[in-house]
Amino acid sequence: MSHKHCTVAFALPDRQFLWPVELPVEASVAQLLERARQQAAACGEDGQVPWDTQSLGIFGEPCRREDIPRDGDRVEIYRALINDPRASRRARVRGR
Repeated sequence: MSHKHCTVAFALPDRQFLWPVELPVEASVAQLLERARQQAAACGEDGQVPWDTQSLGIFGEPCRREDIPRDGDRVEIYRALINDPRASRRARVRGR
């Protein structure tokens, strides 16, 4: 197999973006993101995506741009949290 098929995913509170990408087997996460960014730009979807973030994962496990995803992997771009979920939960519990 000389190519792999991966998906890049990014979610906003009201919308999810998925970009399927085909790349050479040895391609890195950085190369995968660049190809997905090109697809997003062609559709006008790239403006809301934090492409340069270091917060990335493959199926929920943290990864780096140098990592090599496998065929079928979903690389997730994470956005910064507005509120710390633990602090929000504590505040709700205190309010009861």
